Amino acid sequence: MVDVFSGRLLVNKDGRSVDPEEALQNKVVGLYFSAGWCSPCRDFTPVLCDFYTELLEETQPPAPFEVVFISSDHSAEDMAGYMHAMHGDWLALPFHDPYKHDLKKKYNITAIPKLSHKDNVYTKSFVTLPITQLSHNSEKVLAADLKKSNTSSLLHYKFN
Repeated sequence: MVDVFSGRLLVNKDGRSVDPEEALQNKVVGLYFSAGWCSPCRDFTPVLCDFYTELLEETQPPAPFEVVFISSDHSAEDMAGYMHAMHGDWLALPFHDPYKHDLKKKYNITAIPKLSHKDNVYTKSFVTLPITQLSHNSEKVLAADLKKSNTSSLLHYKFN
């Protein structure tokens, strides 16, 4: 996934610039297409926050996973407010970066929220999952191959 953001900067929740090559290297990366004005997005974002927290803060060692938020908010201020109010400690493409339109087109994002992921380590095909498939059925799982001690393990995380 690092190559998707090659030559660009990402920002963290506090607005500081982050080098994607350093931050995303050897990680499974989820692209989260969302906006604060979107009611289904506001319903799903806490679920994604819990998932992210479980992966990074409640497992030892922390899973090599990162989320990059791609905003559909109406302004930079709306995006910042949404990130501070509801998001986990993940990264984002800056609001004014026109590349977000290319990403939406490239990955056929026609509605939000959408969480997309690609395994950067094993170069799996890109998968886009409608959020309704994740959040409305507790039996649906998001499976991610995560690199751990040079071996792969398939971890399943349920969305309730």
